[in-house]
Amino acid sequence: MSWYFWVLGGVLLAAAIFLIIVVLLQESKSAGLSGAISGGADTFFGKNKGRTIEAKLEKMTKYVAILFFVLAIATTFVLLFVEKG
Repeated sequence: MSWYFWVLGGVLLAAAIFLIIVVLLQESKSAGLSGAISGGADTFFGKNKGRTIEAKLEKMTKYVAILFFVLAIATTFVLLFVEKG
């Protein structure tokens, strides 16, 4: 196997580990019964939702997940088409 396959694999592995870490850092979305009772409290925090750490983690999760899938597809194409040549 060529060096670029190993580089893509290493970056793919790093992206997978980073994606796992970012997902585990996020808070749970299930509020249960207390979330149904105190639903009005979200309106105050709705103004600054884009500035919170949770919002930044959600954005980071989206970008890293897209990067992960693009790298996975690129690695597959390299393995199938370039290596078979």
